[in-house]
Amino acid sequence: MLTLTRTTSANADFQALVVLLDADLRIRNGETDEFYAQFNKLDNINHVVVAYHAAVPVGCGAFKEFSDWQVEIKRMYVPPTLRGQGIAQAILAELERWAAEIGYDGCVLETGLQNPEALRLYEKNGYVRIANYGQYAGVASSVCMGKIID
Repeated sequence: MLTLTRTTSANADFQALVVLLDADLRIRNGETDEFYAQFNKLDNINHVVVAYHAAVPVGCGAFKEFSDWQVEIKRMYVPPTLRGQGIAQAILAELERWAAEIGYDGCVLETGLQNPEALRLYEKNGYVRIANYGQYAGVASSVCMGKIID
């Protein structure tokens, strides 16, 4: 049974999963990793979801305020051996619920062309491509997406 826990970036299980995420991204991003890494700091993230299966952390995700009405989904990760079981989808749905509960109407996110699993996850969950925003504007390997939430 999957349990979803709302927490913050101070959570040790979240931090351990992010170490794995960052290692995966270093491989995927190659020479561009340093550019992306600067936007993925863990300081003061107050909205984190960690998924557990039998008390073992199996995935995570987070969001930060992006605008008065939107959040930015960040730090989504499920280890490769556990993918395809609906864990990431459950985490994403919980993040969207939480954002809606505290008054946000939409989500944006950035992922990369080198991360086809993430692209499929977001598209499957109703995210559509939008113009690359902020620091990702003009970055050919970045894909920005958005979704209106209820």
